[in-house]
Amino acid sequence: MSTTTIPPQPLTAKDFATDQEVRWCPGCGDYSILKQVQTIMPGLGIPRENIVIVSGIGCSSRFPYYMNTYGMHSIHGRATAIASGLKATRPELSVWIVTGDGDGLSIGGNHTIHLLRRNFDVNIMLFNNQIYGLTKGQYSPTSETNKVTKSTPFGSIDHPFNPMALALGADATFLARSMDRDPKHLQEMLKRSAAHKGSSFLEIYQNCNIFNDGAFEVFTEKSSKQDEAIFVEHGQPLIFGAQKNKGIRLNGHRPEVVSLEEGSGFSASDLWIHDENDFGKAQILTRMFDDSRIEGHLPRPFGVFYQIFRPTYDDIMAQQLQEAIAQRGPGNLDKLIAGRETWTIV
Repeated sequence: MSTTTIPPQPLTAKDFATDQEVRWCPGCGDYSILKQVQTIMPGLGIPRENIVIVSGIGCSSRFPYYMNTYGMHSIHGRATAIASGLKATRPELSVWIVTGDGDGLSIGGNHTIHLLRRNFDVNIMLFNNQIYGLTKGQYSPTSETNKVTKSTPFGSIDHPFNPMALALGADATFLARSMDRDPKHLQEMLKRSAAHKGSSFLEIYQNCNIFNDGAFEVFTEKSSKQDEAIFVEHGQPLIFGAQKNKGIRLNGHRPEVVSLEEGSGFSASDLWIHDENDFGKAQILTRMFDDSRIEGHLPRPFGVFYQIFRPTYDDIMAQQLQEAIAQRGPGNLDKLIAGRETWTIV
């Protein structure tokens, strides 16, 4: 008697959605991010049981409930630490960290920078809405100076974090920025993050329409996006503007906007060519962080800022363990606990 083997059906975005009611405020940017993650997951070719979503505390941290994979809604600011331990013990898993500007850069800031310098092979999605949403509208580490909130009624006197500059300073091996209101671009950045061998850091501008509505409107709205946002691509000149008539060139180490209009004296050949592997230029990109209300400001960059490859913490650790076992044998946990000095009491 012959049997017929039915090959497994390819996964779809729906396979990554759970039966849980998605409970974010109507209009929240988290809905779009969730949709894009579910959309790109089937194309990664990773079984759902080998994918883990780890979150901390915050609005974004409800993410694991809505992904039909393994997941953990963990401790405030400690998702990176938990994900590191998981990756160390189960290196075959695809581990994704979902965090926010408060969760990942305030109480969890220390864990974030050390994960990046160690270069664990995990993916960080940092939802940045420049506010504490879950706790009802206090200012966050990325809120602009003079931000009036419930916790700063006279305006914040703090200087805000620049997440991309912080990550680069921690020697992250992959940095990128996208936004909730550009699904196509966000999907591409998520795929690039997943493909990177090492720690990927993806900052996502996410609108909180309840407590900080319109924080990134100048970069997301059609009327201003072309002039205020610049999308960088490896090997391509930095060109922007509704008519693609503006570009950025380097005057020494200083970026400046030039016109590409006929008769301006500048052309695409004069512009800065983006190189994802250039650390010096990546530093300049992260510092293109001007206030869009100031005349003569630079556009805000989006895309992959920087990518290099160096050995991951989890791979080096596995190699070190193999070498130790080869030299000393597998070891004995009982003997290790007992130690070298024991006493017999009679």
